[in-house]
Amino acid sequence: MTRSYVTPTFPPFEAFSPARPDDLSLQKTFQQLRDRLAQKDYEGAIRGYDYLRRSYESWGALANLRFAQDTAAPSRQADKAHLDRVAQSATRYDMAFRQALLEEPHRSAAQEVLGQHILALWACEAGTFSAQITPELQEEARLCNEYTALLAGAEISLLGQSVTLSTIPAYLESSDRAVRHQAEQARWKFFEETGERLDQMFDHLVRLRTTMARKLGFKTYTELAYRRLRRTGYGPEQVSLFREHTKKHISPLIAHILQQRQRAMGWESLYAWDEALVDPQGNPLPLHGRDALAGRARIMFDRLDPTGEFGAFYKALKSGGYMDLDSRAGKAAGGFCTVFAETGAPFIFANFNGTHNDLGIFTHEMGHAYQTWKASGLPWIDQIWPTMDAAEIPSMSLEFLIWPHIGDLLANPAEVDRYCRMHLINAVSFFPYGACVDHFEHDVYAHPDMTPAERRVLWRNLEKSYMPWRQWGDLSHPAAGGRWHAQAHVFRMPFYYLNYGLAQCSALQLWGRSRKDHAAAFETYRHLCASGGSKPMVDLLEEARLVPPFDETVLRAIAQDVSEYLSLPATGGDSLP
Repeated sequence: MTRSYVTPTFPPFEAFSPARPDDLSLQKTFQQLRDRLAQKDYEGAIRGYDYLRRSYESWGALANLRFAQDTAAPSRQADKAHLDRVAQSATRYDMAFRQALLEEPHRSAAQEVLGQHILALWACEAGTFSAQITPELQEEARLCNEYTALLAGAEISLLGQSVTLSTIPAYLESSDRAVRHQAEQARWKFFEETGERLDQMFDHLVRLRTTMARKLGFKTYTELAYRRLRRTGYGPEQVSLFREHTKKHISPLIAHILQQRQRAMGWESLYAWDEALVDPQGNPLPLHGRDALAGRARIMFDRLDPTGEFGAFYKALKSGGYMDLDSRAGKAAGGFCTVFAETGAPFIFANFNGTHNDLGIFTHEMGHAYQTWKASGLPWIDQIWPTMDAAEIPSMSLEFLIWPHIGDLLANPAEVDRYCRMHLINAVSFFPYGACVDHFEHDVYAHPDMTPAERRVLWRNLEKSYMPWRQWGDLSHPAAGGRWHAQAHVFRMPFYYLNYGLAQCSALQLWGRSRKDHAAAFETYRHLCASGGSKPMVDLLEEARLVPPFDETVLRAIAQDVSEYLSLPATGGDSLP
C-alpha cells in the first residue's frame, strides 16, 4: 500500500518578514516567561519560550542569509551587526531560563513536558555563556564576518579574466593540466597576499576563544567547543581514535587510487593540482546553467520517491523562492541550508560554478532541507535539527541515494557510471583531509600560544601524516603550511568539520544498503530525517541499524567496499613517490 504524505506549502520567501528583535523586547518577554514559571505554569512557560525562539531565530537566520547573499551591502552589514549584538542578550536570557528549568523545583516538571533528551542538551550547553564573555563574543563575530567578507570579495586574475573563489573550481578541475596549475597558482596567490592578515585574524580568534573558555572555568577552548556542539556520549579520546582509524584504513586507499591515476595519465609526478581531476577523461559535468539543472531536479526527485513526497517538497521549495544558487561578486562562498523555524521552511544557499560540485552541493543541501522540513512537525524547536554530529547524515546520504537517477542532472547521461565513481572517490578522499583539519584544531587550541609560523609548521606536518602523497610543487603558500587559510570552518566554526567525516560513515553504510534494496534504504532515510533531533546521534544510528563511526570496523568495511566497487587490486603496500 502506498503511503500518503502531507503536501508541503511555504509562504513566498520574499513575503517572509519575521519580527526584528531587540534587547528590550527580549528582556520583557523573558520576564513574562519567568513569571509563568513562578506560577508553576510549566507548559505555558515552555511553550512560550519555544514560540519566542522560533520568532527571533527565524529573524536571525534571515539576517545571516541576507548578509551571505551580499556581504558588501551596507543595510545587510548593519542587520548582521545588530544580530550579533542581540544574540549576546538572547543567549544570556536563554541560559538563565534554561538553568532555572534544569534545577529543582522545576526540573521534574520540565522533563515531563520536554523529555529527557532536550534537558540533556541544555545541560551540555550549561556553563557555555556568561555576561563576562560578551566583549569576546562580539569581537569573535566581527572577525568571522571580516573573514567571510574578505573571501567573498576576492577578485582573482586568471587567463585574462577576473574570477572569484566560488567560480575558480571550474578551472581547478579542467582537463588541461596547465590550466589546473595556473588556477591553483592564482588561487594561492590571493591567500599568500592576504596570508599575514589571515594569520593575525586567526591568532586573535584563538586567543579570544581561549580567554572565553578560561573565564567560564574550562582549561581549554576544546572543552567549551565540544559542549557548544552538544557532543554527548564521546569526547576527544574517541575522536582521536577515529582519526587514527582514518589514517590506518583510508589514507592507504587514497594513496593507491592516486597512484593508479598517475600511471593511467602517464605523469612523472602527481601534484596537488592533479587531485581534483578524478576522472582521467574529464570530470562529468552537470546540465549547463542553474535553470536547466533546477528544472530537471524535479524529475529526479519524483523518480527517487514514488510516494511523490520528495518531488512535492522540492516543487514547494522552488516555487516559493527558497533557493539562491547563482555565484556572483560579493556573495559569500560555499553553501548551506538554513531553516526558518517560524514556518518550517528551509532555504538553500549555494554557488553554482559549472562543475560536478554543483550536483554535490545541491543534493547535499537538499538533504538538509528535507530533513528539517520532515522534523518541523516535532513539538519543540530543539528537535528540528539533530545535534551537529548527526545533522550531516541526511545531507551526505542523499548524495548517494540519487545515484540511480543522477543521469537526469548530467550534461551527458551516459556518464552516470563515471560520475558515481568520481563521487565515491571524492567521498572517501575527504576522510584524511577532514581528520587533518580536526587534528590541527585540537593541537591549536591545546597550545593557544603558538605563533602563526608554528601553526603553519603544524599543518605541514599533519598534512604529511594524513596525506603523504600531496606534493605542492611550486605553490609556495600551501607548501609552507598555509592550506588551512582557505578552510572557512577553521575560522568560523571550530571543531565542526569532523562532523562531515562522522556522517560520511553512516552515509556510506546507507549507500551499501541501497545497492541491495534501494526502496528500503530510502525509507530508512526518510525515517531518520523525520526523527530530527529527537534522540542523541548514537541512538538515532541504533534505530536505523547503522554502526557508530568510532567503531573501527566501519572504516575498515568502507575501505573494502570502495575497493570492490572500484575494482581495485590489493594495495600491497604501494605508495606514491
